[in-house]
Amino acid sequence: MDIRRTVLLMVFSFSLLMLWNNWQIQHGNAPLFAPAPVAKKDAANGDANAPVPSAGVPSAAPGAAPSAPVTGSPVAASTTPGSSTPQTVVIKTDVLKLTFDLQGAQLIRSELLAFPTSDDSSVPYTLLDNTNGHYYVVQTGVYDAPAGSSYPNHLSPFTMVSDAKELSGDTLVVKFASESGGVKVTKSFTLKRGQYAIDVDHQIENTTSSPVTPSLYLQITHDGIDPNHSSAPSFLSGPANFMGLAVYTDKDKFQKVNFQEIEKNKAVYAKQSDNGWFALIQHYFVTAWVPSQGANRRYEITEVKEPQKKPLFAIRSMESAGTINPNSSTTVKAKLWVGPQDQSELEKVAPGLDLVIDYGLLTIIAKPVFALMTWLFTILGNWGWTIVALTVLIKAAFYPLSAASYRSMAKMKQVSPRLQALKEKFGDDRQKLNAAMMEMYRTEKINPLGGCLPIVIQIPVFISLYYVLGSSVELRGAPWILWVHDLSLRDPYFILPAIMMGTMFLQMKLNPTPPDPMQAKVMMFMPLVFGGMMFFFPAGLVLYWCVNNILSIAQQWYITKSIEKQTAVAHR
Repeated sequence: MDIRRTVLLMVFSFSLLMLWNNWQIQHGNAPLFAPAPVAKKDAANGDANAPVPSAGVPSAAPGAAPSAPVTGSPVAASTTPGSSTPQTVVIKTDVLKLTFDLQGAQLIRSELLAFPTSDDSSVPYTLLDNTNGHYYVVQTGVYDAPAGSSYPNHLSPFTMVSDAKELSGDTLVVKFASESGGVKVTKSFTLKRGQYAIDVDHQIENTTSSPVTPSLYLQITHDGIDPNHSSAPSFLSGPANFMGLAVYTDKDKFQKVNFQEIEKNKAVYAKQSDNGWFALIQHYFVTAWVPSQGANRRYEITEVKEPQKKPLFAIRSMESAGTINPNSSTTVKAKLWVGPQDQSELEKVAPGLDLVIDYGLLTIIAKPVFALMTWLFTILGNWGWTIVALTVLIKAAFYPLSAASYRSMAKMKQVSPRLQALKEKFGDDRQKLNAAMMEMYRTEKINPLGGCLPIVIQIPVFISLYYVLGSSVELRGAPWILWVHDLSLRDPYFILPAIMMGTMFLQMKLNPTPPDPMQAKVMMFMPLVFGGMMFFFPAGLVLYWCVNNILSIAQQWYITKSIEKQTAVAHR
């Protein structure tokens, strides 16, 4: 009994802490659980296009190639202090609006046209961006030039050599070219209708009279700031709220690295492979490079620092382009994904890329749950009703276990007056009280754990469903009915949380009253606490809990009434 009291107090205290934390977030204060941002806007000049420090190579002046040869890691710099507004080219498809900087042909901004921002449905969500103090860009370049020269990299001036800037058919090819150090590099970006996967080819041409052995790097650079400002601990929000980097190889599989591990030099990941991919992951969205498979490459994750500059984090692959003879060329192919965490589409791009939607240890359960949910959506056409139908099916699958639990609770409720009488009879004599209670359980054929074990067995499935609902980008911007216009956001009128509180109170009334007055008081507050927490949770998750509670009440009421009838007949 003392253990149960302690557990309830812990749950109650933690619930209050979470409620206070969410209240802080809603009022613009710092969250209690979120890590401190690892990067801040450059306070010295407030420049939205603040320079990206170099990683092994000095920065060069705008519009020129780096003055020093690229002999080590490729640079992570983009612009330099005092640089003018970059020359940009805007490319548009039916799902993407991309902005390229002609310095390095870097991809510096991506707008996902099918995904509006949470605040304004008319404004598309921006994933890549290098404005307003934020820095998240995709870069590529060629290095390993002889001493005293450099090859075209993401500091070099490029020229757009293709014409079309907007998709008119099914395919749009955008090309940029630059020549330096006797090597001409042509970057080709092939975009297709309805797709977030981009084919990226680097044609490297040797214009000298001697063989060259250049290398190519593919890179993602980020400032480490989480745009979602996630505040919930991982065991509540699930692995979906992870913000950081990832590397995948056939040998080492999926490896995640957060920014704090990079700062502390504790990042563990595959350093070399001839397969796989690397990515930057955030809630709902991902940017990933898939280098050419079968070519040996190095993977590198690093923190880039310069005095009085904000730190940045770069993840890159580096591979040799081989020996290129005079007046010859070679093409290195890769794929780039800039878009939502769409499991079915990511699986088509590269093996294991769908793992960016991470369900942790419960993946083996969560994957089938997600598959069932998407199948239901093809029938119902509404994600809200899909959640309702999914909850009904899962509840039906666990009906026998739930029934066993509710039968045990119903029997416990029937003997509650006798338990209270035993407590009054034996007072503080715990030994005699426990012996009398066990004897009564044997006589009445009641298993005191019968109400707990079936619930424990169901917990992994319900947590998996919770993770699936919390990580599915399909719910982002998806309406249900009437007042619920976005299942990924909180209920604007708090109707669903209020329903949840009401159903929790009903469930509490159906359960046996705890013999301990302290437990009874705590249980009275639990619906208020958990309902208060749900005020800040996505409407899709609260909808799931409401439907689950309603079905549980119906099942428990039916079983309780059945047992009461059986008992009445037995005593006639």
